[in-house]
Amino acid sequence: VSFCCTQTSLPASMFSRNDFSIWSILRKCIGMELSKITMPVIFNEPLSFLQRLTEYMEHTYLIHQANASSDSIERMKCVAAFAVSAVASQWERTGKPFNPLLGETYELVREDLGFRLISEQVSHHPPVSAFHAEGLKKDFVFHGSIYPKLKFWGKSVEAEPKGIITLELPKYNEAYTWTNPTCCVHNLIVGQLWIEQYGNVEVLNHKTGERCCLNFKPCGLFGKELHKVEGYILDKSKKKVCSLYGKWTECMYIVDYAALEAHKKSGKGTAEKKSSKPVSEEISLPEADTVEVIPGSYLLWRIAPRPVNSTEMYSFTSFAMQLNELDKDMDGLIPKTDCRLRPDIRAMENGDIDLASEEKKRLEEKQRAACKTHSKSDDELKTKWFQQGQNPHNGSQDWLFSTGYWNRNYPLLPDIY
Repeated sequence: VSFCCTQTSLPASMFSRNDFSIWSILRKCIGMELSKITMPVIFNEPLSFLQRLTEYMEHTYLIHQANASSDSIERMKCVAAFAVSAVASQWERTGKPFNPLLGETYELVREDLGFRLISEQVSHHPPVSAFHAEGLKKDFVFHGSIYPKLKFWGKSVEAEPKGIITLELPKYNEAYTWTNPTCCVHNLIVGQLWIEQYGNVEVLNHKTGERCCLNFKPCGLFGKELHKVEGYILDKSKKKVCSLYGKWTECMYIVDYAALEAHKKSGKGTAEKKSSKPVSEEISLPEADTVEVIPGSYLLWRIAPRPVNSTEMYSFTSFAMQLNELDKDMDGLIPKTDCRLRPDIRAMENGDIDLASEEKKRLEEKQRAACKTHSKSDDELKTKWFQQGQNPHNGSQDWLFSTGYWNRNYPLLPDIY
């Protein structure tokens, strides 16, 4: 069954957050884990974290490209570009997705992009979201479980997305694993909110031993490194065969490793315009390409332009705009736990902030009551579509899809809304 996603705009524009201070809520919480703090709905965006995770799939064509290549290094280039592209939609997305309720699910079937995906909130404390996507031609499996650890540092909130991401390409009997970089939202107290991602990401091909090491650079005081990603691919004998560079907000290029080193030595790597203002005061949009292209490079991936109304629509991409669309064909077909049916998110998307706030509170209280009932009776709330187990490729704790979802037979689902 394929649903048609056609929405190019949300039913209502976002609210101004100017009259609200995040600081007034957060100042009590410095150094604390944020998952236990209830934030007013005004700081949210009208999507559940399960839908936000689905945005990893926006550039699925890179997986198809990897599948079409008979050379493992060429495949690694595509998979590395996919790993970077998976976080690209976070640029400028300063609204917080809604925390999924335990048992909440989300599905997305996109025939045009060649995949279907199911995700479920499998744990409440700590919050864990599991997802499983597969190619419609059985040409790939992409899955993971994410446990976002949020920390508040005074002026910024840091989200560390703990959890392994796995991509399997059955045609080559290959599996790749990696973890996402840390995401940080700055200027919570004053100034314009802005987002950066930093940290090392290692993509490992478990069959060949080849790996790609990517460094998402922290921006530094004058913003010279803002959004930059650099890395290299190592063959199985640990020799650097090629370099990757670019920005996670824009594009990624690949070039021969020796060519990059020669370019650096020639001193040409300083052509970027220098800003004299510290970056925390002024972060502006890239007007045009700001990545300096080294001779001999070729483009691996480029971000699709955002729709013109994106800034009034929570900075959503075209892909994100369609995630909460409720097609009439879905009615009675999707399970009652699907976040498209979640009333607080729907109210916010429709521009009714008071109803969204009331419903959010009601759902959170309902969840707390359900958890209490279950803890008294020792009757664990069972996950429906995922089971805890070992990641078959690196042995770490993971949540694995237990099939059955796509049979469209949904008895005994929890009543979470």
